[in-house]
Amino acid sequence: MGEFVTLEVDGGVGTIRLDRPPMNAISRQVQEELLAVSAEATQRADVRSVVLYGGEKVLAAGADVKEMANMTYADMSAVARRLSAGFGSLSTIPKPTVAAITGYALGGGLELVLGCDRRVCGDNAKLGQPEILLGIIPGGGGTQRLTRLIGAPKAKDLIFTGRMVKAEEALAIGLVDEVVPADEVYATAHRWAAQFANGPAVALAAAKKAIDGGLDVDLRTGLDLEAEVFAALFATEDRKVGMESFVANGPGKAEFTGS
Repeated sequence: MGEFVTLEVDGGVGTIRLDRPPMNAISRQVQEELLAVSAEATQRADVRSVVLYGGEKVLAAGADVKEMANMTYADMSAVARRLSAGFGSLSTIPKPTVAAITGYALGGGLELVLGCDRRVCGDNAKLGQPEILLGIIPGGGGTQRLTRLIGAPKAKDLIFTGRMVKAEEALAIGLVDEVVPADEVYATAHRWAAQFANGPAVALAAAKKAIDGGLDVDLRTGLDLEAEVFAALFATEDRKVGMESFVANGPGKAEFTGS
């Protein structure tokens, strides 16, 4: 476990918790801990889905600006790709992931959220990419993942202006998937993640690979990727279990093993 980032597992759901008071600023150390914890969540068989959570008051207010303030071009060039990997670490987990957003998710905090498959936010949330106000742009995946999620015009509006959006607007533009009262955020996200705890883990990973991989290629290549991972599932035990259960008992009653 890291100093600021931990992984706790309950009933198949792993919670990646940020805890660097007061605002969960994402330093280089936090980035490295996120990479390590994401790798752990990937490898652990008892983790079937993941919730990203920063606590009751804030998810993360951004990167640690004090740490970057005196960096030169040469300094940043040497670490920029590693920085991007840290902020995008959640996207590498081949399991369903959901961000539980309370309070601020700004800059690098929003980039962490963008790496998740689903986003649940509280009615007190404020989200944005304010890097332009520092004379820079998002460097942890924001220009790419935000654009893919909400489209270029809306992404340009947020990135060019650096403005924050409240929960209602975030929902309206597709930046988040669900808005709930602030004190229900974690429970709501955990409930979504928990539905996969006994699911077909290999098939879920395949679905995620096909969807995410298809976003980066043309349709024909995406269809080839889909066909490849689809066929591979016929080597799994869960495919056999699922189909035999369907024939015998109808849909939705299979007891998967995750293999």
